[in-house]
Amino acid sequence: MPQTTILKADGKKGGTVDLADSLFGAPVNESLIHQAVLRQFAGRRLGTSNTLTRGEVNGGGKKPWRQKGTGRARQGTKTAPHWAGGGVVFGPHPRSYEQKMPAKMRRGALRGVLSSKQAEGAVRVVEGFDLDGIRTRGLRDRLAAWEAGGKVLLVLAARDETVELSSRNLREVRVILADSLNVVDLLEADTVVFTRESLDRAQEVYA
Repeated sequence: MPQTTILKADGKKGGTVDLADSLFGAPVNESLIHQAVLRQFAGRRLGTSNTLTRGEVNGGGKKPWRQKGTGRARQGTKTAPHWAGGGVVFGPHPRSYEQKMPAKMRRGALRGVLSSKQAEGAVRVVEGFDLDGIRTRGLRDRLAAWEAGGKVLLVLAARDETVELSSRNLREVRVILADSLNVVDLLEADTVVFTRESLDRAQEVYA
């Protein structure tokens, strides 16, 4: 069973904690993770793009000119696709881009990403943020003490307004709840910071 150090607010060691082997020591299936990423991005698409076919545009009731004798090519309607303002051929219409993926596969992808982050040394477990108020500088100092660099994902057990507002002006910091972990946010993060409570919650939900 993998272990990691619990860090205090000042960056000093505060003991160790066992990590669930099923969550932080799982096999990494890259194709499964790729499928989960595609599914998540597809789910973000609105699918509201729409075009009008030749039967939906206005007009077209009268023949533009007579069939013969004009020297021009015969035309039957101004709603034809080659006319300006005519209908669109094979254009987009409202649709759902949702992709189905069994829960077991989604969990497997998430476990694989967390295991990969742990193997890379990108996971931090902290006792708490110990902020005495909404202070961006205070949170930035905590992250520096924990050596949490690059894009940071803060995982909380429950909503914490102090942490959320303190991180609002830090472009590289994102806050998420433990029971809302997803593959894309974890992959984009260079460092994943769990509180002790959020780690317990994540292991309860996903392990």
